[in-house]
Amino acid sequence: MSRIAATFEALKRAKRKALIPYICAGDPIPDATVDVMHALAKGGADVIELGVPFSDPMADGPVIQKASERALANGIGMTQVLDYVRTFRQDDARTPVVLMGYANPIERYGVPRFIADTRAAGVDGVLVVDYPPEEAEAFAGPLKAAGLDPIFLLAPTSTDERMAAVGRIASGYVYYVSLKGVTGAGHLDTAAVATMLPRIRAQVSVPVGVGFGIRDAASAQAVGRVADAVVIGSRLVQIMETQKRDTLAPAAQAFMAEIRAALDAL
Repeated sequence: MSRIAATFEALKRAKRKALIPYICAGDPIPDATVDVMHALAKGGADVIELGVPFSDPMADGPVIQKASERALANGIGMTQVLDYVRTFRQDDARTPVVLMGYANPIERYGVPRFIADTRAAGVDGVLVVDYPPEEAEAFAGPLKAAGLDPIFLLAPTSTDERMAAVGRIASGYVYYVSLKGVTGAGHLDTAAVATMLPRIRAQVSVPVGVGFGIRDAASAQAVGRVADAVVIGSRLVQIMETQKRDTLAPAAQAFMAEIRAALDAL
């Protein structure tokens, strides 16, 4: 059983919801990334999504686009991202880490090398935003063979056929994007989420996480009532970008603890 699957199984037994924060590796202060990862785990994160910076993150809104730009300006690439995970693993062998990003940096790095190095660093899953499931079997197969979970996005516009394609190859969890558009946009419609999740679960056997539009304890609770996991990114990145080096990790931990308490109150 993968570290992600084991985490979700333990949460299910405890009747708790998974909390999955997203941060962009190297943002806003490169040497603070590992400290922030530990702070997120201490604050109650169950899985950490670590963004791989990319110059054209077309699915992301301005908050995460700027985070990616800052990280790239700080010289952060795939090598540094894997170094962060490797360092994190020295003190945390429990919390799953998912790399989230785009195909271009992976293909430039080299897919076989990426899979080998990612596994060796201690990564547990990979979510490539612009790999549609219909075209990703050649990537997902070697990932699974290396013990890594291929994770896919679903959206309000996803057809039953797309959901079935994801269900055939996804493992770990799927990430349901609750809004049309880019990250950080729009207003969360929890009724629409509640309507969509049974359709997804009819096609997908792994847990379903929901993200986009979750900004605080109330919105996290609303999603947590119907989803297996709550994914939160843009609001966390906004909080972090206002911090100094010595307040960065504490601020991230405090925000996680607030969301964790709200989910545990369900």
